[in-house]
Amino acid sequence: MKRTKIAIIGAGGLTGKELTKLLAHHPGFELVHVTSNQVNGKHIREVFPDLSHLPDLEFHKHDTPVPKDVGIVLATPNEVSLEKAPEFLNEGRKVIDLSGTFRLHNQNKFEKAYQFTHTQFSLMDQVVFGLPELFREKLKNANFVSNPGCYATSAILPIALLGNLRKEIQGPVIVDAKSGVSGAGGRTEEIKYAYTNVYENFRAYKILTHQHEPEMEEYGFVGTEEKEILFTPHLLPIYRGILATIYISFPKGISAEQVQEKLETANEKEPFIRLYKTPEEVEIRKVQNTNFFDLGYRIKGNTLVITSALDNLVKGAAGQALQNLNLMYGYPETEGLVTLY
Repeated sequence: MKRTKIAIIGAGGLTGKELTKLLAHHPGFELVHVTSNQVNGKHIREVFPDLSHLPDLEFHKHDTPVPKDVGIVLATPNEVSLEKAPEFLNEGRKVIDLSGTFRLHNQNKFEKAYQFTHTQFSLMDQVVFGLPELFREKLKNANFVSNPGCYATSAILPIALLGNLRKEIQGPVIVDAKSGVSGAGGRTEEIKYAYTNVYENFRAYKILTHQHEPEMEEYGFVGTEEKEILFTPHLLPIYRGILATIYISFPKGISAEQVQEKLETANEKEPFIRLYKTPEEVEIRKVQNTNFFDLGYRIKGNTLVITSALDNLVKGAAGQALQNLNLMYGYPETEGLVTLY
């Protein structure tokens, strides 16, 4: 069986490492090219000695030419994706970008959130947002996919799955989320993410200024009137996982039967969504190292509270990317993701 060849640009980071592991166990994909300016020239098994079944590859620099007929995954910083995505698209390749560069369709909101000028905004006409539960059919025919943010996924799905009930929501929606270090930006040896500053500590950061907030607003309410979202992220003293608590108000209240119907439908149809009977049953440990997305809810008066949990490196990044790759290349959507080890 001929395998589909894939390159990961920026494979030396946490997300790149996670996707490298997933592809190594996928029967349909073959990882043939990896890049990292930081570990250029090193063998992949030297960089990731804790992973098994890795291909015989060495890291190249980002600007090293990629062999023909190879699909591209960009696990690069925003500015690098801005440069490299157009290059690969012009070569006729399929591209998945894991950065935030091509997620927002409002250029002003993007530049305010990400603090740099977007010089390739015309490409937004081509991009498909990589959330299979919302855009599965478009992803099957996509050549350019923007993978969602991890925090954004934790809030977008619970809101979007409410369907037409979203029309009755009285904003703002409050999203209170907690993430381990790998989902909070600890991709380099910055002192604020060092063990000594995380252990036995807990703090909020980027309050009302996080770049995923406008992403939540755009896609949580896709197909209906957009509502304001107020998002506060927190840093947990753990490595991986996100738990979000979402507070949604309705002017006239809402019945548990209405919410149950919407979320139960998603639970039955979507391979990675799991609905629990109570929000207290939703825990980070149940989703770590999986592509599952767990949900639970409770209603009190006019307020609906939904808890969600995901692994930020899997369903929040590399696992979702593999879900999208499966759809783009015609493999079963769950291939390589149901059993990760």
